[in-house]
Amino acid sequence: MNPDLLALYLVTDPVLCGERGVIETCRQALEAGVKIIQLRDKTAIDKELLKTAIQLKKLCSKYDALFIVNDNVTIAIESKAGGVHLGQDDMSCGEARELLGEKAVIGVSVRTPEEAVKAWKDSADYIAANMIFRTDTKTDIARPPLGLDSIAILKAATPLPLIAIGGINASNADIVRLAGADGIAVVSAIMAATDVHTAVCNLKEGHHRAK
Repeated sequence: MNPDLLALYLVTDPVLCGERGVIETCRQALEAGVKIIQLRDKTAIDKELLKTAIQLKKLCSKYDALFIVNDNVTIAIESKAGGVHLGQDDMSCGEARELLGEKAVIGVSVRTPEEAVKAWKDSADYIAANMIFRTDTKTDIARPPLGLDSIAILKAATPLPLIAIGGINASNADIVRLAGADGIAVVSAIMAATDVHTAVCNLKEGHHRAK
């Protein structure tokens, strides 16, 4: 997988975007240069999730961007998404690969080198260092943030591209990149932004400044 595609990875949140809504927020983000969007909505029923997924798939195709569904392989298949992102408690990467096929993009959230290696052996296309900094968008606050040092450790465990997620914004995007991440995944930094275009540009600037 081309690591450049992962440079700025948007994860949706239906609450943070407020009245603007997920679709319009994503449209503005794509217009500003985001190239990969993951649909994440832990509260929607499957019927609602599929409707949003189909809309986002169509929108991403218009902007030549990759559309990923969080957790739900069935929704990914039914919406003809480009792939799926899996957590450690979701369907295994190997099982998802069998269902989605070789062309699908599959990402796996990891917190240890052992989890990273397993994802690689199970044919993941990228890994995500899960929760670098403390963030309000993750409800499992019992787990401590990994911190910047974990990026290099997880990156060294496999040849896969690595994105970092958790508390990342324009003020720290550059140090995350300097720590070894191929890309940054953000939720509130874009979804909650008053000006989506400016937010995306600031994040891209921070990422590229560290190259």
